Amino acid sequence: MKLSAKLFFLSALLSGSLCSAKPNVILVFIDDMGWGDFSCFGNEAAQTPNIDRLAKEGIRFEQFYVNSPICSPSRTAISTGQYPQRWKITSYLSNRDHNKQRGMAQWLDPKAPMLARTLQEAGYATGHFGKWHMGGQRNVADAPAITEYGFDQSLTNFEGMGPKLLPLTLRPGQDPDKPGRIWADAVRLGKGVRWMQRSRITEGFVEEAMPFIKKAQGEGKPFYLNLWPDDVHSPFWPPTAKWGDGSKRRLYLSVLEAMDEQLGKLFDFVRNDPKLAGNTLILACSDNGAEKGAGVSGPFRGFKTHLFEGGIRSSLVVWGPSLIPSNKNENTGRVNQKSVFCAVDLVPTLLDLAEVPHPKGVKYDGESLPDVLLGKSEESRKQDIFFRRPPDRDSFYGVRDLPDLAVRSGKWKLLCEYDGADALLYDMEKDRGETRDLSEKHPEVVARLSKAVIAWHKSMPPDNGPALGSKPKKKK
Repeated sequence: MKLSAKLFFLSALLSGSLCSAKPNVILVFIDDMGWGDFSCFGNEAAQTPNIDRLAKEGIRFEQFYVNSPICSPSRTAISTGQYPQRWKITSYLSNRDHNKQRGMAQWLDPKAPMLARTLQEAGYATGHFGKWHMGGQRNVADAPAITEYGFDQSLTNFEGMGPKLLPLTLRPGQDPDKPGRIWADAVRLGKGVRWMQRSRITEGFVEEAMPFIKKAQGEGKPFYLNLWPDDVHSPFWPPTAKWGDGSKRRLYLSVLEAMDEQLGKLFDFVRNDPKLAGNTLILACSDNGAEKGAGVSGPFRGFKTHLFEGGIRSSLVVWGPSLIPSNKNENTGRVNQKSVFCAVDLVPTLLDLAEVPHPKGVKYDGESLPDVLLGKSEESRKQDIFFRRPPDRDSFYGVRDLPDLAVRSGKWKLLCEYDGADALLYDMEKDRGETRDLSEKHPEVVARLSKAVIAWHKSMPPDNGPALGSKPKKKK
């Protein structure tokens, strides 16, 4: 262990913070970022030094999944520990008629088993800062406030009920005193609206989060904090000095780098306070894959909205120097390439790490894996991970008739239609890019996994995916 690390550990120990209280948790949930977009995950076109430092001091997980390839259901899963289909949120929440057309709820039911509420009832201070998108958007103005889901305080963007930051926009050469405005209609979705440059909104959420943390400290409470940036979702509005050639890819990379810089302010705030650094866990990942032509999926096939790996596999970084065993390689940090787990697993895992009882009558789809999250084990969840495509995304990004269902089971990944037709089978240990279909070589695996994923699909409330399909499905 280097001298600086020893001094850091001693400082935290003397402060009485090391494992002396329930851990603080910060969940950074980035919007529409590809698996390969952090530079510590291979991106050479842009640099994310603040996230990279978390990875160097913590753990980088390479087989972590979110539970949907699109925004609102992915956020529902990581908030509840349950498949989003249980709550009829299976695509992004839109206007009232569009939600109804797709067979979806208008907002997440407040009775859902929210991680925040369970922690709040156990004495945690809880805050949500950033994108919400689980109710209260477009013409859906009667959704519950974010604070009704177990948060003491919230600040969101244009897709949520409550105080919000709304974006001003500037192009190079534009008069800074005459910025543009987007999503101006969202002012009716909650009191307490502030306008600021879209290129700095992540920092706006960070600057709201830090006083929240200080307040929790002053009250002697542990805290749970969602820091969910708008970044790196389109439209892309980086600082004008980083506009480059104005291409989609360049704008995306500039927003990515600006986001990392702004998140660094929060990470340094935690790292430089021995009491916080000694008892805080930071998790950072993306809600789904990247938009085509913007982010990159690394070695994986597919993009946002696809059930191929590029849509659902997410780069996860976990940091907590007093909670995670010391890294053997202080230059690169630890890398877990083996553990297969997913977003719904985080809820029971974090509750168990906080020693907070699971709410009575709630059955999580997630499994508790505290030793995996803290780097003490490379086990995987025991149950299969199931996926259903967004009902309105049977054809997207030039791919007609996308698979309707998918399951990850051990080394196997199967994709198929609702009735099991058109099955694709991949060995994820040998072919993580999903390039070689093995369905004809392993019919017994196809039969087993098709039966399992169809049974899961039928056990969930339906949406209108079959009716919105791009063409009739062929039978086997």
